[in-house]
Order: sequence, then C-alpha cells, then structure tokens
Amino acid sequence: MSRRLPPLYALRAFEAAARHSSFTRAAAELAITQSAVSRHIRTLEGYFACRLFLRNGRQLQLTEAARTLLPGVRDGFAALERACATLLGEHGELRMKAPPTLTMRWLLARLGRFRQLQPGNEVQLTSAWMEVDHVDFNDEPFDCAVLLSTGHFPADWEATLLFAELLIPVGAPALAAQAPWNAARLASAELLHPTPDRRDWRHWLQRMGLAEHVPLQGGQVFDTLEMGMIAAARGYGVSIGDLMMVAEDVAQGRLALPWHTAVPSGERYYLVWPRTRPGGDRLQRLSEFLQQEVAATVLPPVSILQ
Repeated sequence: MSRRLPPLYALRAFEAAARHSSFTRAAAELAITQSAVSRHIRTLEGYFACRLFLRNGRQLQLTEAARTLLPGVRDGFAALERACATLLGEHGELRMKAPPTLTMRWLLARLGRFRQLQPGNEVQLTSAWMEVDHVDFNDEPFDCAVLLSTGHFPADWEATLLFAELLIPVGAPALAAQAPWNAARLASAELLHPTPDRRDWRHWLQRMGLAEHVPLQGGQVFDTLEMGMIAAARGYGVSIGDLMMVAEDVAQGRLALPWHTAVPSGERYYLVWPRTRPGGDRLQRLSEFLQQEVAATVLPPVSILQ
C-alpha cells in the first residue's frame, strides 16, 4: 500500500517547535537555522493547507490543527527512536544517564576501567543536571541510568543498589586542620550550600542535634554537590559532600573532613534499566562491575550516624 507522508524533516521541525514553543530553540536542537525551521513549517502548512502556528507578540501558539497533529507526530518519532534503539542496543554501545556530581567524582573513572577490562563493552555516558533524579526510558535515548533515589522504581525495571548517600561536612585541608571543630565554630564558619533549598545541611544538622546552634542563613548557594565541594576545596567555606564521592580527594589531601560523622540522607544510588531493553547481559556485567568497584573503595575513617 502506498503511503503519502509529508517530509520527515519537516515533521521533526514541527515537533521540536511545538515542544519548545519557539522556532529559535527548535533550530538550536536540530542544528539548523531558524529560517530553515520556518521553511519546514511552511512546507507542512502547504501540505495540509492550514496554519500550524500563530504568533501573539513573542509567544508562539499552536492552532487547533497543530494540536490535532502533534500527538501522532510525537508518538511516531518516539516509536521510530525505540525501533532504532533496539537494533543499536543489540550491538552498539550502552547509553547511560547520570547526575553530574556522581559522573565527575566517581563514575567516569569506573567506566574507564570497565572499558579496559571488558573490551567491546562501550558505555556512552550523558551527564544531566536534574532537580530530582529521573529517567523516562520511553522518551529518552538511554539504555540505563544511575539515579539517586529512595528505591521506588517501576515494576518492569531492574535496579542494582550501588551505595547510600552519606552526607558529611568537607573543607580545605588547612581549614579542617584548625582544631577544634565544634558547634560554635561551625556556627561562625561560612557554610556553602550545594542545593538552593539548603536541604543537605539542614538534614545533617538536624540528625546531629545541631539545628538550633548553627544558622542556615547566608552563605553561597550552588546547584550541585560538585560545585559546593570545589568551592570548599578552594577554601571558600565548609560544604556538605557525599562520603563515597570525597573519598579519593580526602585520601590525596585535596579535601579534609572537619567533622568526622556522616549522616545517611535516606537516598541511595542505583543502576537501573528496563528488563525489556536489549543488551541485558552487558547491563548485568556492568552492574556487577560497579558493585565490585563500590566494595573496593576505601572510605575515610568516620562514624556513620544510623
């Protein structure tokens, strides 16, 4: 049966423009010019003999016809991506999503060793900032992900526990060496906050019984643990870090621990993937390798508040 379809590149431009409500952002995503996106949209409007977008000042609005077309186009491209991913997953590299601090502080080095020890098992890692760690395997082009989570995942996912997040104050070696560190000194220190809502410091102080003695107002605020730990290493104050992710820096003298008590955040890092995803054997080998890496890591000698 002959099927007449408009050009796929024009449909792709339409889907991106509709998703972003912007020809400019659609052009950036597709690596083409804004005028090219406009031409593709005009091609579709000529094909369907109707308008697809209306401009209201700077706002780009979908017409009723565009709202009717969009779900089918979006689902069609998602189906194409899944079909292509199936073939790539059988023989190509594994595609992984992970948060940036974990990527820089722990994961990159482990994946490098994984490639060396298991040639042919390539992992393409995408580091993505996430307000809350999340992956949608139906809409995102990943075979697996490492997520910080409480462990409640869909029933059709495999999930391997890697390690618990253990929060602990970190600072520059010179700063941490100035004893003693107590509640009064911590209260007078410049606190660095790796999350805008200050939740990591708040959780650590509450569990340590210091919430009433150490104010959370003021101090520099960052988006990630990584930024907080970099600022702490440069002597700008005391930040909260994750014990596993600072272990190497502490061992090599780049960071120090002014307070030797770690507090579980209640969340853990998991490697997750859908059970139906191709490449299950390779994912299992990756899972076993990362668990071995966790077991081999020597953590700084601290007490862990349970």
